[in-house]
Amino acid sequence: MLRTLALCALTCASLVVPSLAVSQSLRGSPESVQRMYRQALAHELTFFRTAEGIRNANQSGTLVRLGGNDDYTLHQVSYPYVLPETHTFVVRLAGQYRAACGEQLVVTSATRPTTMRLANSVDESVHPTGMAVDLRKPSNPKCLSWLRDTLLSLEKSGVIDAVEERNPPHFHVAVFPRQYEQYVQARTGGQGQLASATSRANQVASEPKYKEYQVRRGDSLWTIARRNNLTVEELREANNLRSSRILAGQVLLIPTR
Repeated sequence: MLRTLALCALTCASLVVPSLAVSQSLRGSPESVQRMYRQALAHELTFFRTAEGIRNANQSGTLVRLGGNDDYTLHQVSYPYVLPETHTFVVRLAGQYRAACGEQLVVTSATRPTTMRLANSVDESVHPTGMAVDLRKPSNPKCLSWLRDTLLSLEKSGVIDAVEERNPPHFHVAVFPRQYEQYVQARTGGQGQLASATSRANQVASEPKYKEYQVRRGDSLWTIARRNNLTVEELREANNLRSSRILAGQVLLIPTR
């Protein structure tokens, strides 16, 4: 009983007063990992184990697709699905980033099933929940400085936890759903929630259908497209590929008609 009450107090406190728990630094640490993990538990998020679970969550509206726009693009993201609040974060940050830097923000990772664990990941990774994204580290010093300052400011506000990773170089950002939703509402005159709900409903209704295919040795985009009655360009667009180069073992999303 005492352990249960203590856990409740810990998770509730992390939701009510997040600003007291943030690191106010972009340096990773075990405490940062645990902070993100506790937020996922406090929000009762699902840690999706399989690609099928992610697809089902997208169909139900629990996760929404990052489709890219004039302000941001995706690079080799196998599962471009995130929580609605994380989607809002990416769209808002990308708009500000392009206005400040004149280039697109690049997303390099979104939701990953627990069965797709990377070599440098940790057991408590929140990528399987859809609350986190990875952002490419800008090569332009001005853009890099802007992104660091903005992420640090949001972290100090208690709505995200961000880490600047070195290998490979990128920013890992976990968005705290309820805190970030309240943050947006405070800056949009209370319209943020309505806009988010409307956008989510419209997006789910128009969401294209996909199946997954694991690339085999000898495959090319042309042969895969031909087998599925698609064009190479349609395959590249569905998978946010800048070229036609693919590797054995890579997972592709195949649009179904």
